[in-house]
Amino acid sequence: MRKDKISFIKTNLISFTVVGLICVGIGVYAAVTFPSNEVFYDNSSSGLKSTNVKGAIDELYKECTQTAADKVIEDGQLEKDPYECRYFFTGANPNNYITFIGPIADWRIISVECDGTIKIMSTSDMKNQVWDTYRINDWANASLNTYLNGKYLNGLDSTAQSQIVSHDWGIGAVTELNNDLGGQVNDENSKKWNGKVALATVSEYIRTNSNTNCNTYRKFSYNYSTCRKSTWMFNGMDWWTLSPYNGDSHYVNIVDTSGTIGEHFADDKRIGVHVVVYLSSNLKLSGSGTQSDPYTIK
Repeated sequence: MRKDKISFIKTNLISFTVVGLICVGIGVYAAVTFPSNEVFYDNSSSGLKSTNVKGAIDELYKECTQTAADKVIEDGQLEKDPYECRYFFTGANPNNYITFIGPIADWRIISVECDGTIKIMSTSDMKNQVWDTYRINDWANASLNTYLNGKYLNGLDSTAQSQIVSHDWGIGAVTELNNDLGGQVNDENSKKWNGKVALATVSEYIRTNSNTNCNTYRKFSYNYSTCRKSTWMFNGMDWWTLSPYNGDSHYVNIVDTSGTIGEHFADDKRIGVHVVVYLSSNLKLSGSGTQSDPYTIK
């Protein structure tokens, strides 16, 4: 039986009863016997802060039962997305850093889903990748899909593979003429694909922006020099999105070096890739999400 947390209450008397608070599965159990009221709590072994017994029990119970999704939503004070049951990190540099595939915080959280999964994006740029060698903007059959869910996924260690889950992704086409973000989200979700590794969508790039003047495809494109300053997803590089361009079956939307959204041929060899995956809802996280104290999978 797995024990996630064990901490002890101590007294300052020679004769005392040691009391253990043990997190087993999702339960917290305590047995308390005190010979006097002169009791203090040492919580250093748990990495928590409480200095009284009740607080310690409450803290440890929360540690045992709080899901990774709950922790991230609470830490980031995230608000529910108005278009889907999701919680996004917005702004130029929110505390959404997370370690995955190694000790460096080279991934960032896009969103927390209401099913408890956490969607993360690699900040490393996989350069010069075609979206599809046959210049067709159908993700279900795209060559990049085949590579990411084959050679790339199989190249990860077994721990990382076990932490990634299959999920539904919206792969519907969008157009620059769409000035209704809710309509664009619906367009993306009009076609679904289920798998483990893919890319961020155009609407996700827009929804990570904290500037309300940048909340549609058209507004973002027309005001890109301003809008790029208020989203952490902008990095000054060309990178593929998951979203096909609605006007032509040969084009896919990208985020370009200026921060604007535009369409390119699906077989363009000059575009980079930021890998996106969903982490399992069963994981536990430590850390606070800052770059110096990123979320870390326990």
